Amino acid sequence: MRALQQTSVDGPQDLRLIPDAPVPTPGAGELLLRVTAAGVNYVDVSQARGTFAGGPQPPYLAGIEGVGEVVAVGEAVTSAALGDHVVGVAIGGGAFAEYLLLPAPAAVPVPTGWTDEQALGLLVNWPTALAALRPLGGITAGQTVLIHAAAGGTGQAAMRVAKHYGATVIAAASPAKHETVRALGADHVIDSRATGIAAEVLRLTGGAGADLVLESGGGATLEASLAAAKRVTGRVVVYGLAGGEAAITNWDLVYRHQVHVIGLNIGVLMQTAPQIFGALMGELFELIGAGVLVPARPTVYDLADGPKALAELEARATIGKLALRP
Repeated sequence: MRALQQTSVDGPQDLRLIPDAPVPTPGAGELLLRVTAAGVNYVDVSQARGTFAGGPQPPYLAGIEGVGEVVAVGEAVTSAALGDHVVGVAIGGGAFAEYLLLPAPAAVPVPTGWTDEQALGLLVNWPTALAALRPLGGITAGQTVLIHAAAGGTGQAAMRVAKHYGATVIAAASPAKHETVRALGADHVIDSRATGIAAEVLRLTGGAGADLVLESGGGATLEASLAAAKRVTGRVVVYGLAGGEAAITNWDLVYRHQVHVIGLNIGVLMQTAPQIFGALMGELFELIGAGVLVPARPTVYDLADGPKALAELEARATIGKLALRP
């Protein structure tokens, strides 16, 4: 089968299309998908850079998120049958290929009436956004949330959910993406690449700061997020580090940023807190049923253009969800 293989930890430019990767065989509790589309996520960039903790070592078949038709099932699989269309996550990779092996519990049916491509994000972007806002971030009506990378797949979902629950949204995005986030209902839009983000948030909130910050920028952006959060009761949920690592000390938390700092990895949440994740997915499907979260139309690249898609994502030059088509 055709697949994209990551050959180094030097970045997406070392993602190579290979024509003869072996088609995997499902074991007990596993299913095999004929991939119709694969989601492109910042996790893929992190793995390509070797910065994803516990990630696969090169050479490996890249891609963690895939959707498609079930073409084979292993023993003891009762949650899916041949011909079903499901979307799933395999953190060890393999989605950027014509076939993908998935643990059966890591796959959910494509919602009725949706195309396969529209289901991408159902287990990555949307649960991340909802977890950051609700069980971890505790957002309530009347509070203010600052959302970094607001034009991305997770950011757009977060804006929709936050507005649904009555929050005021401050969206941080680059100027070329401001109209996109305004159209999604952002109450205020700020330049994510400008200095003085914290000062602008404080101005917009009358000096109080944001009740909740969804932090995925990393690097210097983490400092701005901590400074933008409300003292004592403010929460900063950290779920990404696109701009690199950043340091925070106990001195910072005692003397500079008296805020709640919460780490989020949706894969860890799924594995170690299945009850919370189950309730999260239940709420997610309620939001879908209510029309709060609607199927997106990802920007689709050919499989051979995977390196280009990841490079553009890393450069923050994209809007919304990205996908590869085998």
